[in-house]
Amino acid sequence: MTDPLADSRTDYLAGALADDAPPSPSALLGTWMQEALDRHEQEGDLPDPTAAVLSTVALDADGSPRPRSRTVLVKGLGEDGEALTATLYTNRDSAKGRELAAVPRAALLLPWYALQRQVRIEGTVAQLDDDASDGYFARRPRASQLGAWASRQSAPIASRAELEAQLAEAAARFEGTDVPRPPFWGGYRITAERVEFWQGRSGRLHDRIAYERGAGGWTRERLQP
Repeated sequence: MTDPLADSRTDYLAGALADDAPPSPSALLGTWMQEALDRHEQEGDLPDPTAAVLSTVALDADGSPRPRSRTVLVKGLGEDGEALTATLYTNRDSAKGRELAAVPRAALLLPWYALQRQVRIEGTVAQLDDDASDGYFARRPRASQLGAWASRQSAPIASRAELEAQLAEAAARFEGTDVPRPPFWGGYRITAERVEFWQGRSGRLHDRIAYERGAGGWTRERLQP
């Protein structure tokens, strides 16, 4: 019997990643992100360029590590000196918030399938200060602000109706006023220690360029696919 998964094939022909990639990852990441945003606007086949898979480490009762992943939205890319940073926001009492508090390290994967590209970012994690978190929260749509108050993220709930009742309660609480940032909600900054760029190529001979940050700055190398 034919296995449709085993027999699924795609030949990657969308681009290439040259040996003369920039000496640090920030410029290349900025270029790739802009190209992803442009593809989203122009073609519509790249639904959310800022969507990324965030992987954290949960610790079992005996201390054993257990990786966990979920999709989040990256809300900032920048540089801090020679460091590359990525910013995201979430409920700090959620599963990922608790995991980041226990093990402040994370991996982030930006998958741009329409461009046959992905970027992997691995590094340390720190909470943003209140001013930065307040500034971003104030820019969010009101519905998203109320949702942050309404949802006890990652906690069990009996029904959708109960969740909607919590939202109605939050809406009534802040009716006619600005919605403040919940004290349990805020930002995180991942400071990259390793960044890898992957460009699909024909015959599975993909291009991979990896950057590692050490005391002397970034080093770059090509990896075999």
